[in-house]
Amino acid sequence: MGFFDFARNAGEKIFGGADLDENKIREHILAQGLALKPFSVVVQNADEGNVALIGYAKTLADKEKAIITAGNIKGVEKIDDRLRLGEPDWMKQGDAAVDTPVTADQVGEPTHDEAPTARFYTVESGDNLSKIAKQVYGNANKYPAIFDANKPMLSDPDKIYPGQVLRIPPLDK
Repeated sequence: MGFFDFARNAGEKIFGGADLDENKIREHILAQGLALKPFSVVVQNADEGNVALIGYAKTLADKEKAIITAGNIKGVEKIDDRLRLGEPDWMKQGDAAVDTPVTADQVGEPTHDEAPTARFYTVESGDNLSKIAKQVYGNANKYPAIFDANKPMLSDPDKIYPGQVLRIPPLDK
């Protein structure tokens, strides 16, 4: 389990001014094509922008993308990561439907091996992917690694905004 902080007033506006909506957050995350099954979103404290992501992710990249996708929603300030890797035994046995909501008690605590390995970077005014790549990798030409790691949330390498959090993967050696 881990907590991740985000800029509450930056991000995509998916609520139209309304309070945080668990179903809309869940739909927005799943619309990114991430392999999350079973998967639930729980708004723990709407006034403070606290949201828990609970369930299972097929890969570590899916888990990391789910965290930044949720954190890049306007109004979300803190993500409680309760995503495990893999698939629960009870799903393998066909005991429940894939869309059945899952609770934190059913999932348990993520292990140390399930912690994100990518760095998270908060975009500042004047940043672009080349500048960020130069800063984190020492080579501006490595910006496609950052762009690819943030698809489909990013559809254009020139469209990032201050306050947005990006996933910065380790480079393959």
